[in-house]
Amino acid sequence: MPQTFDLAAVRRRLEERERTLSPYAARSADTRGRESPEEPSPVRTEYQRDRDRIIHCKAFRRLKHKTQVFIAPIGDHYVTRLTHTLEVAQIARTIARALNLNEDLAEAAALAHDIGHPPFGHAGEQALADVVPEGFRHAEHSLRVVEKLERLNLTWEVRDGIVNSSKVREDIMAEAWGTPTTLEGQIVKLSDAVAYMNHDIADAIRAGLITEEELPREVSDVLGRRHSQRINTLVSDIVQASWAATGDVPPPEGGPRITMSDRIRAAANVLREFMFQRVYLLEERQEEAERAKQIVRRLYQYFAAHPDEVHSEFVIEGDPDWRRAADYVAGMTDGYAVSAAERLGG
Repeated sequence: MPQTFDLAAVRRRLEERERTLSPYAARSADTRGRESPEEPSPVRTEYQRDRDRIIHCKAFRRLKHKTQVFIAPIGDHYVTRLTHTLEVAQIARTIARALNLNEDLAEAAALAHDIGHPPFGHAGEQALADVVPEGFRHAEHSLRVVEKLERLNLTWEVRDGIVNSSKVREDIMAEAWGTPTTLEGQIVKLSDAVAYMNHDIADAIRAGLITEEELPREVSDVLGRRHSQRINTLVSDIVQASWAATGDVPPPEGGPRITMSDRIRAAANVLREFMFQRVYLLEERQEEAERAKQIVRRLYQYFAAHPDEVHSEFVIEGDPDWRRAADYVAGMTDGYAVSAAERLGG
């Protein structure tokens, strides 16, 4: 008689493994669920399923042609929005693993945290924020992409990690844009900063804007003098400062959170301010950014006035014209936005 096999036993085994995680970990079997209920996958947990949906969606694929900091750079080694995302996911998994939290949730939220970023990096984001009636913030648009435009039907925990991933300039630990509910989401928020601070240094050196020797002494002495040293220092400090998340030691009042030591946090903030002054807000780069903003504003204004020319499967029929134009332009890659502006004579 042929032997029968229950394929769903694979998922149940994976979920049982999650029971060995920290008592503070988000377990996929305990998810708050999806907006539209679905039958579970027989061979993947809910967060693993989310990760796979994100990787296979078209918005994720387009990140390879979207700028991180340098707009249309010449050279193969500059960071793109896609390579940044992969670095964030790798760092997030490392921290989650070290703290015995859910790696799959951290990875899924990391892979989608920038999925709604418009072309030309933060210059494009600011341009849309200036003209869209309800404003524009890439974290909120990333949530709109996975919920409305690509309709991925992700779990609540992944969506919470996406929409609360943004940071402000003043402090790497600032909570102005919200704090993720799960510790895994908090890991993604800090991993984003760890990734961009370090790869932006490499890009700025490559572009001839700074040299390694010009980094503030406090940064070099505390974080390290090389790319790998700085990442290792930051990641190790986050793990050590957040050790209560493992459940191995008593938690602080209010429960465990993902954080940094005061010393490393201070050095990281010095580094971020240095990058703002010497790279992000550099005068010639602002001229480049203004050209990018003009392209985005021109495209938005044109398509808001000519809604019949918005040809995309990633807009929602029945939405107001301004909303459809914003969705269309935000989804463009840098190259597509430039060519579209050229066709319009912009």
